[in-house]
Amino acid sequence: MMRKGDDRFRAVHEDEPLFITGRRTGRVIAYRVFSASVFFCICWIWLYRVTAPVETDENRTGLVRFVWLVMLVTEIWFGLYWIVMQSPRWNPVWRFTFTDRLSRRYGDDLPRLDVFVCTADPVIEPPLMVVNTVLSVAALDYPPEKLAVYLSDDGGSELTFYALAEAAEFAKVWVPYCKRFDVEPRSPAAYLSCKASGFDSPETEEVVRLYKEMAARIETAARLGSIPDEARVKYGDGFSQWDSDATRRNHGTILQILVDGRKSNTVTVPTLVYLSREKRPEHHHHFKAGAMNALIRVSSKITRGKIILNLDCDMYSNNSKSARDALCILLDEKEGKEIAFVQFPQCFENLTKNDLYASMLRVGYDVEFNGLDGNGGPLYIGTGCFHRRDVICGRKYGEVEVEEEEESEYISETEMIKALASCTYEENSQWGKEMGVKYGCPVEDVITGLEIKCRGWKSAYLNPKKKAFVGVAPTNLHQMLVQHRRWSEGDFQVLLSEYSPVWYGQGKIGLGLILGYCCYCLWAPSSVPVLLYSVLTSLCLLKGIPLFPKVWSSWWFIPFGYVTVAANAYSLVEFLWCGGTLRGWWNEQRTWLYRRTSSFLFGFIDTIKKKLGVSESAFVITAKVAEEEAAERYEKEVMEFGVESPMLLLLGTLGMLHLFCLAAAILRLAMTTSRDVQTMGMQFVITGLLVVINWPLYQGMLFRRDKGKMPVTVTVNSVVLALSACTCIAFL
Repeated sequence: MMRKGDDRFRAVHEDEPLFITGRRTGRVIAYRVFSASVFFCICWIWLYRVTAPVETDENRTGLVRFVWLVMLVTEIWFGLYWIVMQSPRWNPVWRFTFTDRLSRRYGDDLPRLDVFVCTADPVIEPPLMVVNTVLSVAALDYPPEKLAVYLSDDGGSELTFYALAEAAEFAKVWVPYCKRFDVEPRSPAAYLSCKASGFDSPETEEVVRLYKEMAARIETAARLGSIPDEARVKYGDGFSQWDSDATRRNHGTILQILVDGRKSNTVTVPTLVYLSREKRPEHHHHFKAGAMNALIRVSSKITRGKIILNLDCDMYSNNSKSARDALCILLDEKEGKEIAFVQFPQCFENLTKNDLYASMLRVGYDVEFNGLDGNGGPLYIGTGCFHRRDVICGRKYGEVEVEEEEESEYISETEMIKALASCTYEENSQWGKEMGVKYGCPVEDVITGLEIKCRGWKSAYLNPKKKAFVGVAPTNLHQMLVQHRRWSEGDFQVLLSEYSPVWYGQGKIGLGLILGYCCYCLWAPSSVPVLLYSVLTSLCLLKGIPLFPKVWSSWWFIPFGYVTVAANAYSLVEFLWCGGTLRGWWNEQRTWLYRRTSSFLFGFIDTIKKKLGVSESAFVITAKVAEEEAAERYEKEVMEFGVESPMLLLLGTLGMLHLFCLAAAILRLAMTTSRDVQTMGMQFVITGLLVVINWPLYQGMLFRRDKGKMPVTVTVNSVVLALSACTCIAFL
């Protein structure tokens, strides 16, 4: 009988592609016509700003001309940014894989796969959540002898090691159970929550009992902050590696293979490895990028997977066939050879019905990433990504692939392997530069993916109906703002660095992909024109200075009206097409306003300060847990404030500013016979919309009494600052 992995068997099916690439030509053409019409009206708006006379009295001509000039500059920025944003929409593609063909062609003769799961703080990232992610990928639909899962613990926590050791024991039951009953999803917590209504077999009841016992032991240890004595005896080889004076920032390399699945083809559980790289206060550890590079080196001596999957510790496997989907791209004999990595979207399990904080980035992942794929491939976003090991280690496209070496004997080379994770190993080396994940940027993933593309490679995007990986989204406003502050700061740093797509990508990647990267690299600087435009519109409404053409009676109103209505209408249609709701779209508009006027602005300022040598970038971990009352408010889609923060102070001040300006303008309208409605109609509409968008902010500042309301100090300071600004403008 012919083996499925036999070369002769493969040859019979070589003409069958493992994936196909689809396009929707009609929709793309229609969108190009639409975008061209919008840009024509944008040019019309520019012409209005340059040629239309400024209507004002002689006492404030200079002020009004200055405001008019600022509006012109911001509108030019919006128009140019509109052009940049079209690049991901002009050539979208969709990938469809054939895992059945992969199985017929290769059977179980698949390349080794190493999975990297990264965690850094057992408080913010609870050990039980981390091991659920580990167990979910340990149970992937993949030959266990070809699969290895590495947990990188940058917190150097005994609690995390203990949790993984317990999970390694449970895996001996969980992994066979998943494969026998074709369980989905393969995170025990997620699966058992789906089965909460009842259990259909004795096997399931036994698995539930064992999981609950394991979870209770882990959570008890985490709550008490100590490891049971019996566990120290049972897993003594691992715990003996912790020095008595070790801290999370000062400890030696800790390495333990908890399950060695390399010994026999009859194994049922993949290799499970715990690694906490060496950390010393006098050496920069480069955050997650440093952890990834240590994992790459250590795994190269233990299992040396040809393919690497990296995941955040909260991103459990929701689709056990995701690895096979990725291999359909990477192993395709014709088109797959130019693909360096396969990126899946970042999805979340805890989103509310209307995605209160727009965490899904629905249009980004369902539209823009497909467009990036059509221009050379999506960004590497740091999780849910399958890499070729030799490519992330520096191989250029077209260079000969080095054959895989035999893995080392762990027992005889333990100390040598540990040395690969020492804090001095990278000194005077190319790690973080030409090899591995790049250093020096908060978004090390983006810059690494760009550098790979500039070596001649492409990437591919897969977004199957059954989401591959599912994580935990921020559950309060401040968490979301902090996360996007880091992203926008990092992307802006990329734009200003030697790896900027604008100059580093010239001649190496296409113009469409350069513009695609710029969509995200320009997040931070886009905050300035958005802030100026919204504030000036409201303040000039307060002052009675018209900034836009008269409503209905002027032909110049047409381009303003068309751009406003058409762009927002298309945005709504696009969002609904991606599976969102009307209220979800409204939440997204609010969230993007908050991001642009706080997160992105602070990211912009932080980057400028770093360039001037005033401060250094810091890596902030987003909390993955929420208090019970806060979680209940989140489920009810009540916006959570609750902390004092400069970003919340800025949002509060802007919200009150818009409210005061609108109230004063309405009062003036009611007390006079002026024709403000016609001459300042658009300013009334824009400021009114800003007030409506900010309604949850006003609730949190003025009406709510729960713990999630805006802190009193933030509310008072916001009101004082907004009133001061309005008073100053009123007396100008």
